[in-house]
Amino acid sequence: MSRHPRRRADRGAPDHRASQPDRGRRPHDRGGEPGDHRRSPSGDRRTPTSGARPAQPPTASRHAPGRHELGQSFLVDRAAVRRIVDLVAETDGPIVEIGTGDGAITQPLARLGRPIRGLELDARRAARLDARTPGHVRIEHADALEHRFDARPHVVVSNLPFHLTTALLRRLLRAPGWTDAVLVAQWEVARRRAGVGGSTQLTAQAAPWFDFALDRRIPRSAFRPMPAVDAGLFTVSRRPDPGIRSRAGYERMVADVFGASGRGLARMLAQARALRLDDAKAWMGARGIARDASPTALTRDDWIALWRASGGR
Repeated sequence: MSRHPRRRADRGAPDHRASQPDRGRRPHDRGGEPGDHRRSPSGDRRTPTSGARPAQPPTASRHAPGRHELGQSFLVDRAAVRRIVDLVAETDGPIVEIGTGDGAITQPLARLGRPIRGLELDARRAARLDARTPGHVRIEHADALEHRFDARPHVVVSNLPFHLTTALLRRLLRAPGWTDAVLVAQWEVARRRAGVGGSTQLTAQAAPWFDFALDRRIPRSAFRPMPAVDAGLFTVSRRPDPGIRSRAGYERMVADVFGASGRGLARMLAQARALRLDDAKAWMGARGIARDASPTALTRDDWIALWRASGGR
C-alpha cells in the first residue's frame, strides 16, 4: 500500500495561515477571482499584510521571457524559488509541476531527488527542458486543463498563469490523488483563497476538503515578463474526509447562499432555501454570527454546520 505524502513536522518556516474571518459585515462576494480571463489582471497593490513577507528583488536569470500568447510570466526571483522548494521539501511523494517553462522551478525541485512529471503547454520549451533534466524528471507537452491527475498520492507545484487561475484551481480541487499543492497566483487571489478578508464562494465550496494557507507576497518584479500586479505564494493541503456524502449538493447550497440577495444573512439563507427565516436567525444566534454578516464571514465549521442544519448529508 502506498504511503500518502504528509506534510512533515514544521521546520521553523513561518506558518502564515489566515486567522478566522471577522464575523462582522463584509462586502458580498459571488466567488469570482480578480483578473481572470485578462492579460493584465487587477489586484491589491497595497502594503503587504502582516505575516506575508515579500521576496527580495530578483537576481539575474538566464530564463527566456515568457510567451504572452500562452499566458506565461516566469518566476525569476531565486529567493522566491528557494521558498517554493523549501515548502515542497516539507512534503513527501512524487511531484507534478504545472507550467514548467524553462525550468526555473523544475531544476531546483529536481535536486530533491523525487520523481517529477512536468506539464508544459509550449511544445518547444517542453522538449528543450526534458533534454536538460535528469532521468527522474519527465517533461511533457500537455494542457493542464485536460490533464488526468493520477489517483495515487503526489504533490502539485505551479506558478499559475494569471488568466487561467480560477479554471486551473477548480480543476485541481476536483482532482484525485494529490495531497499537497504549492501555488503562485495573483496576490489578491492568494490572500482571498487563504481567507484573508473573508472567503470567496470557491474557497467556501472547497473548505471542508482542503486547508489553504498564505505564505508570502512576491513582487511583480520577480517575473518575466513583468505582470501588472504582485503575486502570492500559498499552499493547499487535503483534509480528512469531512463526511459529506453529496459534495455537489453542498457546493450548490454554498452557491445559492452567495447568489442570494436580501438584507442580512438570515434572509439570504431563507432565500437560498437553506433554512427558514426563523430557523436561520436561531442558527446564527447559536453560533454567534452577527445579524448583518455576509456569507464571506462564515468559517469552514459554519458552512459544514449549515449543511447539517439544512438537512444535508
